[in-house]
Amino acid sequence: MQDAGTEFDPAAARKWGRSYRHYLRQWLPEAKDAAIADLACGGGALLFHFKEAGYTNLHGVDFSASQVLLSRQVVPGVAEQSVFDFLRAHPGRFNLITGLDIIEHLTKDELFEFLDLCLNALRPGGRLVLQTPNAESPWGSALRYADFTHELSITSDCLSRLLKLCGFVQTEPRELGPVPFGYSMISSFRWVLWSAIRALLTLWNRAETGAPGSGIFTRVFIISARKP
Repeated sequence: MQDAGTEFDPAAARKWGRSYRHYLRQWLPEAKDAAIADLACGGGALLFHFKEAGYTNLHGVDFSASQVLLSRQVVPGVAEQSVFDFLRAHPGRFNLITGLDIIEHLTKDELFEFLDLCLNALRPGGRLVLQTPNAESPWGSALRYADFTHELSITSDCLSRLLKLCGFVQTEPRELGPVPFGYSMISSFRWVLWSAIRALLTLWNRAETGAPGSGIFTRVFIISARKP
């Protein structure tokens, strides 16, 4: 993600977005005029990725004035306000809501409120996509405490249960690891290595607990859920 400077860098955003074509596969709306909101959109890299994919009805919100100045170079109407106020102001508005690296900064009470507001802001059948550090990763504690503003750490299983508790359906978590095909030969090779490491982690789980675990072991994971 783009975090510094005053000029949006399309080349850097395009390079960042290549992996998200894989991570978000089959989750994006078919209609190019679908209403999409990126929460805590930062410098606008994900909005740029959506724009490059042909989506035209894009919205963003961020609390940081400097980040909003960047993202408005991608989508002029990005709002400078809290995501809570933004969601309250747009009930039943969006087909897709994304929130990358945001929920780990919320308290437990705020997380429940956030998920309720996301559900309310989606149209029926709309999708929520969240990305967050993975407490089930062997490096989960390091990432949990790498940022002083992190309030919680969560596993994919736990977040799936919370989403269902708040009324979402069809939860699907995914790892944010190496892209297997179509990115680079190095990424493909890393994916082969990661697949072997994941198998060892699954074996570790089976030896200790008798169960394989979630299979989501990368330091960060992404999850999709839908509004009924």
